Amino acid sequence: MKTVKLFTVLSIFISFLLGTWSCEDNIQHEYTVNSPIYMSTEEFKAAVKTENARELSVAGKIYFYQDYIFVNEKYEGIHVIDNSDPSDPKNINFITIPGNIDMAVKDDILYADSYTDLIAINILDIDNLQIEKRFDDVFPWVLPPTDNNYNLGEIDPDKGVVIGWEVKRISEKYEEPKYYPYYENVMFDASNSAGVKASNGGTGKAGSMARFMIYENTLFTLNSTWSLALFDISDPNLVTKNGTFNVGWGMETLFVHNTQLFIGARNGMYIYDINNPFSPQLLSQYDHFMSCDPVVVDDNYAYITLRAGNFCGQNTSQLDVVDLSDLSTPTLVKSYGMENPYGLGIDGDLLFVCDGTSGLKIYDASDPLNISSNLLKTYTDITPYDVIPLGNILIVVGTEGLFQYDYSDINNIKLLSTIAIPVED
Repeated sequence: MKTVKLFTVLSIFISFLLGTWSCEDNIQHEYTVNSPIYMSTEEFKAAVKTENARELSVAGKIYFYQDYIFVNEKYEGIHVIDNSDPSDPKNINFITIPGNIDMAVKDDILYADSYTDLIAINILDIDNLQIEKRFDDVFPWVLPPTDNNYNLGEIDPDKGVVIGWEVKRISEKYEEPKYYPYYENVMFDASNSAGVKASNGGTGKAGSMARFMIYENTLFTLNSTWSLALFDISDPNLVTKNGTFNVGWGMETLFVHNTQLFIGARNGMYIYDINNPFSPQLLSQYDHFMSCDPVVVDDNYAYITLRAGNFCGQNTSQLDVVDLSDLSTPTLVKSYGMENPYGLGIDGDLLFVCDGTSGLKIYDASDPLNISSNLLKTYTDITPYDVIPLGNILIVVGTEGLFQYDYSDINNIKLLSTIAIPVED
């Protein structure tokens, strides 16, 4: 009898548990997510083309080549600016490149990222682009940014490339939202032209925030926060990938000076010998606190802006001046307080610093121990992101647009031109 009663009790208890689990299975969990908007893989690979000029909206990286300025529109493509007259630049074309962030040019071949791919585009005729080469899956997966704090919804790579987001309310049986691994590169009317004119080749010049850098016949691409992909571009008709080189965690920007490659990283500056560009050799590193930091170099010094806040790290922003007289032992000369610095440029004794909301600052850097005392000019009406000094002409890109200054007379710097980013009502 006791055995029967015990069996009855156990049966009731098990039935209760099963009922409970059954109810749990039916519990609906509601949450809000950023649901992906896809472009098919076929559309993605066919999307690169020249279009009519469009206004700048969110300007990113800048690049100068021959008489042209290329301005990245984040994740959309590249604006082509005819700069044959810096006092009257003309926005002539837009090259649609989905997922584009970085670029570099040599011998009329534009190298650009397109989400995970690297593409080499012949820009000799800007109205008739020719893709010379496409390298699939060179870069880690990149997702466009969101404008809210909702989680990312489930992503199905089989549906194509994610090009945007729409906010959706999801209701389903309880399970944690799924995530897709990604890497995000971390922060301008005119008619058609007759095309980019023929040139004698050569390499262009990038801003200090660049992740693409060309040295002789090698293209270096910083394809994540820890590795370089190396490409042989000696023959534009036969571009080849020549391996991947691990450089360490937190790498952000590239700068070439003489036969050295300088890498700005969140924890310091790394110096590589690139006499053999396909086999970089680490010479030394200069350590600093965790921050976001581009670097530019002249023959004697490296100039590094360290930006605090967000994911960059510390609460302190500054400019470090580093002595390079012995490349094996870079030594801090002095640090100068900054507000919110981004890109920078050096031309002889002139140092140009994009200090975020504090504006563009121009210094006489002839005395590294007294740079802050030799502030020549501040432009507080712009929020600059990066600069390219070209010897008398300074190209500046920022929140408000693309600006050019004539600094041939340092005592009488002149604003030459502006291509503004329209202000939304």
